Amino acid sequence: MYNQTVTIDRAHADTLLHRLAGPAATWRPDQWRAVEALVEHRRRVLLIQRTGFGKSAVYFAATGLLRAQGAGPTVIVSPLLALMRNQIDAARSAGINAVTINSSNPHDWDDTTAAVAADEVDVLLVSPERLNNPDFRDNVLPKLVAACGMLVVDEAHCISDWGHDFRPDYRRLRAFLSQLDDTVPVLATTATANARVSADIAEQLDKPDRPSLVLRGNLDRESLHLSVVNLDHGRQRLAWLDQHLNGLPGSGIVYALTVAGAEQIAEHLTDRGHNVAAYTGKTEPTERAQLEDDLLSNRLKALVATSALGMGFDKPDLGFVAHVGAPSSPIAYYQQIGRAGRAVHRAHVVLLPAEEDTAIWRYFSSLSFPGQEPVQQALTALNRAAAPLSTAALETHVDLSRNRLEMMLKVLDVDGAVTRVKGGWEATGAPWHYDADRYTRVDRARQHEQNRMREYATTRTCRLRYLRDQLDDPDAADCGRCDNCTGTPTDATVSPEAVSAAHAAVDRPGLSCPPRRMWPTGLKNLGIDLAGKIATDVRTDTGRVIARLSDIGWGPRLRELVDGPDQPVPDDVFHAVVAVLAAWDWKRPNAVVATGSTTRPVLVETLAQRIADTGRMTYLGSLHRTTEPGPAGVNSAMRLRNVWDAFTVPFTPSGTVLLVDDTRDTGWTATVAGALLREAGAEAVYPFALALRA
Repeated sequence: MYNQTVTIDRAHADTLLHRLAGPAATWRPDQWRAVEALVEHRRRVLLIQRTGFGKSAVYFAATGLLRAQGAGPTVIVSPLLALMRNQIDAARSAGINAVTINSSNPHDWDDTTAAVAADEVDVLLVSPERLNNPDFRDNVLPKLVAACGMLVVDEAHCISDWGHDFRPDYRRLRAFLSQLDDTVPVLATTATANARVSADIAEQLDKPDRPSLVLRGNLDRESLHLSVVNLDHGRQRLAWLDQHLNGLPGSGIVYALTVAGAEQIAEHLTDRGHNVAAYTGKTEPTERAQLEDDLLSNRLKALVATSALGMGFDKPDLGFVAHVGAPSSPIAYYQQIGRAGRAVHRAHVVLLPAEEDTAIWRYFSSLSFPGQEPVQQALTALNRAAAPLSTAALETHVDLSRNRLEMMLKVLDVDGAVTRVKGGWEATGAPWHYDADRYTRVDRARQHEQNRMREYATTRTCRLRYLRDQLDDPDAADCGRCDNCTGTPTDATVSPEAVSAAHAAVDRPGLSCPPRRMWPTGLKNLGIDLAGKIATDVRTDTGRVIARLSDIGWGPRLRELVDGPDQPVPDDVFHAVVAVLAAWDWKRPNAVVATGSTTRPVLVETLAQRIADTGRMTYLGSLHRTTEPGPAGVNSAMRLRNVWDAFTVPFTPSGTVLLVDDTRDTGWTATVAGALLREAGAEAVYPFALALRA
């Protein structure tokens, strides 16, 4: 145990600060208060300060001081690999040896663990998900608890399910905290926590006899100049970016709400000669690192990104942040725009709200903690199982998407009802109560935040003050810099040429849909005796759609059609169909088949008939439905069950067949119907649908 009665070596502390922030840096009052509380008094501290305040200087300096006193390594729980990379670089600048254990470097785990055990490491960074990896939890975590000299929880708003970015794995820190010696200091940091979230975090940090020290600072950002540009539709927003991007200072980030949106915007801007790239959750880790470095080095004008580029990305001279579509809460928005203007006098922040924002928010809200029935289904399946069940196997018992099911299991794990083991999940047998009231309150809080975000886009008051009020900043005041304060709105004009180019880009129909190649896991639980690869002699070819329902161009028109009353295919949509079919690199079909839709039979059958007539192909008719469609299902296994044995082929196809439907989602309807057509004699089956629900 290291000495508990110590005095800070101020000269050493100043040296560490200068290494981290430059020779002219001085301690901010709350920075120094936090260092004193951690090093001299071994306190638990919640530091709520704006982006760019220097929160990392607090924990790296405290680490250096504690290590000099004989303390063990600091453990930093950090949510993103990008954040870890930046933190390691910052630590090294101060002469602090920082290493990481995360999903991208499993080959280094043994050496890293040995170095921690040998006291050769000053800082160990881990992701919250790592805390419940069975190997890490059982073999590494006990050693970390015993050796830990300080615990740091970065982006601590993730602890709270009232926060805008709640992550169940963060709540595992309660177990970590409960095992730490009382003399081990703890620091939690965030830039985005309102009063409710702050109280929730502090409650989880508090010791029974000693509340946490909460240091909450002013959330003003003097370099940020906020504005909103309201345009009529997605094509104009693309045109605005095309026309005004080069006029924005330096390099920056253009945020989009969806992966498809980010990719579409990046593609158009690249085609128009802008030096940009897409950055999303689907971007490979090595490519992410390269793209981050390209932006840091100003080799790119912008990254067009989803929220995958957010917490921890540190580019002090980032000159602008633009949003095509609004995040679902002012708190999330404040965090994202906080990436800009840390070390420049003026940074531009522009919001281009979109009419589809509400639908996208609604979709993401639907991924929140599920109702009581699927939770009970999961617990029942696990209690009855003779061996651990994988997440994929549980999908045949619980109709939730993979991501939502995993999130639910993580919450149950944190609450002690289930546990992750090698091979999957097991029930613990511990009693568990579904807290419906709390989940309802959280959902209402989310809806409240969405309403506040809508108000932000239309408010005539100071925009930064509005955001600071949402974060319960007691010092909130008019900034004097935003479009409303200055009375100088951002130029919203777009040239006819830029609009025309945007129209041409987003109105270009055609999107490929790869065929399903594997059957879902555990189908025997649903009475379907299939597993492994889908045989090539029954597999469909790559399909096509006009566009995604979420796309900027055709998305709104297709949503209006497929979600509205059943009607014959309109001429404008059919012209797009013809363009997609004309560009298709295929063995031209000699027959057309409709899937036998029960929800929009007129739309699907008139579409198939017109395609056949226009292309001079034989229209064979519709597949027959042998059963009425059941619940739509959410996960892959349940959706397959819903269409399994649902069709018969009332004719004998030959040659190649075009299979026509209104929408495509998981692809199982096309897979099952296509297999039946192949078995009935079709040489090949090309699935076509108007829209992809993604």
